[in-house]
Amino acid sequence: MSIEQLNKNNVKTIWQEFLSSSTWHWAQKGIVLILFSLVVNHIAASDNFQDNASYRFPLEGFLFTIGFSTLVGIIAHFNFKFHKKKYFSIKVDINKIVRFMASTLGYITILYIPANVFIAVVIDGEIQFYYIVIGLLITLLICFILIGLWYAQDLYNLYRLSLKDSEITIDSGAKIKKLTYQNIACFYSKNKIVYTVQNNGTTINTDFTLNELEEKINDQLFFRANRQIIIHKDAVDQIEKIENGKLRILLKTFIKKDTITEITISRYKRRAFMDWFQ
Repeated sequence: MSIEQLNKNNVKTIWQEFLSSSTWHWAQKGIVLILFSLVVNHIAASDNFQDNASYRFPLEGFLFTIGFSTLVGIIAHFNFKFHKKKYFSIKVDINKIVRFMASTLGYITILYIPANVFIAVVIDGEIQFYYIVIGLLITLLICFILIGLWYAQDLYNLYRLSLKDSEITIDSGAKIKKLTYQNIACFYSKNKIVYTVQNNGTTINTDFTLNELEEKINDQLFFRANRQIIIHKDAVDQIEKIENGKLRILLKTFIKKDTITEITISRYKRRAFMDWFQ
């Protein structure tokens, strides 16, 4: 291989590494931010259209939009990381997404109001709260749309992962086995030993307690029915209303254990169970 070919291969390798690196990821965000700032500041006022005789580049607005958008991006980034670690890693649902968006927009509001009050005092010498409020509402709407679009794919991937692709490592004495959530029907405790029942009826004893499992597994799919059992949503075959506001849960026939094929949900857990199941 010639030196020229080696150089081309090296350049190609470096370029591929750059495209897959976090540097390129942030470079993409920077390009989007610059384009967004250019568009917003040019459509904000008729004087900023290039075909206008009095056109001048809106440098102040451009720089302010860049700076403010950067701060918004930093707020959204760290708030998403916090929610991903504390909430989205366990469950992705509409309530947690709303909490993420509301808290992010709340932080933006806290940043926006004093910044615009300061700018109004410095530039105009007076504070016009009407324009600050209108500007805030427009800013929040734009941020809501952009942040929603920006993290939509991440949220979808987290949701898909939590439902389908997640797995748990089961320690069973000297053996270690990995099971996906889809292959687990339930966990149940008997004589202080916790067992995993798979969809094919196979039972594996584990070194976990039910409390430990409850902390590990995804609560979109699993529900702690009582002190003895955690069930998978797909393992539920039938739900019956019985006396004193209780529910009787019948599991599917592939679960051969007579002690767990019929489960009672107390009236105190009935609402939580129905919310989870529906």
